[in-house]
Amino acid sequence: MRIQREQVVAAAWALLDEAGLEGLTMRVLAKALSIQAPSLYWHFPGKQALLDAMADTLVQDVARTLTADSPWEPVVRTVAEDLRRAFLQHRDGARVYAGTFVVSEHTLRVSDTVIGALGRAGLKPQEASWAAFTVLDYVLGFTIEEQGFTAQGEVTAERAGALRELARARYPHAAGAVEAILDRDFDRRFAFGLELLVAGIRARLPAR
Repeated sequence: MRIQREQVVAAAWALLDEAGLEGLTMRVLAKALSIQAPSLYWHFPGKQALLDAMADTLVQDVARTLTADSPWEPVVRTVAEDLRRAFLQHRDGARVYAGTFVVSEHTLRVSDTVIGALGRAGLKPQEASWAAFTVLDYVLGFTIEEQGFTAQGEVTAERAGALRELARARYPHAAGAVEAILDRDFDRRFAFGLELLVAGIRARLPAR
């Protein structure tokens, strides 16, 4: 019986959650599916094609609550929050998406939603598209760091102490912000950065 494309993607996510992005290889995936490599390559010619398909499924539920006439600010906030939530569903989820340039139904739907909302607010197509990608880049970068930090576990007392000591000795501005640097409240930090992005977009809108 020929294995289905959806089964391959589901197995790839399971393998990723277990072994991480580096452990996801076509050879190991074929073994996990109990199939020969040629059967796997019939669906995906290489790992990048597989990652593209995984990235598409990752965002399939993003922006589903928005409508065609939703205002730009709720659109930007909802898409950013949905994307972060989607990336955090799987180990290295943000890294999977960051390494792709997917032309697919779900990725284009999300992009179209943000670009359309910003266009209705008055941004020109170039500005709207660049703003949309800036939001995506922020979410990707933030979530990659968040997942990496979480994977390494708590910052040890030794490393935190070394940071405080070096900052006090040479970097007075950083010394005053050490506790903020070490703050693991990622929800608040994400919301703060998103607020900066929204304020920046708002400042670009034409005066009404």
